[in-house]
Amino acid sequence: QVQLVESGGGLVQPGGSLRLSCAASGSAFSIIAMAWYRQVPRKERELVASITSGGTTNYADGVKGRFTISRDNAKNTVYLQMNSLKPEDTAVYYCNADLSVFLSAHWVRSDYWGQGTQVTVSS
Repeated sequence: QVQLVESGGGLVQPGGSLRLSCAASGSAFSIIAMAWYRQVPRKERELVASITSGGTTNYADGVKGRFTISRDNAKNTVYLQMNSLKPEDTAVYYCNADLSVFLSAHWVRSDYWGQGTQVTVSS
């Protein structure tokens, strides 16, 4: 199995910055794509940013120019650098990994989620 461990959330003032990290570990796998989602109470989880194994990135309109997603393939880790944070960025941020995992002598495409990390933007 594969585990995703997130870190880097916290409380920050408007205009500040935070960097989230998500490391994938476990049995044999290869990364197809990784992404960050966020969710606030009573709303659906929404895509914030994604990055493929080839480096293609995609951002939600509300974070373009402020957030940057990047990856370290050697460490199986994805990062989300968040700058110019706004109160409306407050949410629980979840890491998502689209992986090809070696299970029972086969490569199986599977979707994994981290446990979530709270980001609060407030003065």
